Amino acid sequence: MRNFEIIDYIVNWLIQYSEHSKTSGFIIGISGGIDSALTSTLCAKTGKPVICLNMPIHQHKAEYDRAHEHIHWLKNKFNNVTSLEVDLTETFNSYCNVLPASIQDGLTMANTRSRIRMTTLYSFACNKKMLVVGTGNKVEDFGIGFYTKYGDGGVDLSPIADLMKSDVFALAKELKIVESIINAKPTDGLFADGRSDEEQIGATYDELEWAMLLLSNSAGDIKKLTDRERVVLDLYKSMNTANQHKMRPIPVCLIPLKYQKN
Repeated sequence: MRNFEIIDYIVNWLIQYSEHSKTSGFIIGISGGIDSALTSTLCAKTGKPVICLNMPIHQHKAEYDRAHEHIHWLKNKFNNVTSLEVDLTETFNSYCNVLPASIQDGLTMANTRSRIRMTTLYSFACNKKMLVVGTGNKVEDFGIGFYTKYGDGGVDLSPIADLMKSDVFALAKELKIVESIINAKPTDGLFADGRSDEEQIGATYDELEWAMLLLSNSAGDIKKLTDRERVVLDLYKSMNTANQHKMRPIPVCLIPLKYQKN
């Protein structure tokens, strides 16, 4: 399937899902990254109302500027797109003030940022009767679980979660999304220093895609791997195992019939 066919397929899927759910449109957080840029553009192409939220929290300037640039580009291109900036920095600061300092490590507070943003998106979605749209790709959502549980993982639907990161870039180029976003190193936007995903994970998305395909399709001879490939494969397996709690349904304790009331 060619890129424009995939684009049309996702856009039609979004339209059908929205109409079936009897909601009025889509709301999406814009991070300045390529995943949210592509997803918001696909939503805009449905013709249904789209609200883009820029939700900075001590945001790295480059991330903030890219988010603003994309929203400006999208609004100029589609008259069904509106936007709001909700600066959550003071909200985050206030929350930090009531939490014990002993639990405020880097990862905990990065995830807290994501969960505050999720709550904000759903506040708007409830009021506007809109769907919160997820921006995770296949490697993040089903490979290594690189997202925040009940943060950016808390969404109503995921239109690009069956696309590899390389597919995301290909579709973004097809849609002529702004070059600054296409050329930027992927980042989750949860750290004030603007660290990249690769710096956090220890591997590139190309490497992670390779590992995911190798394990899912048995593509290639695992005995002939280079030292680097073995490192990446071990890293992928480790993250996939550790983050299964995000990817699997919430465990339910099923009470045996013999303990239930007749």
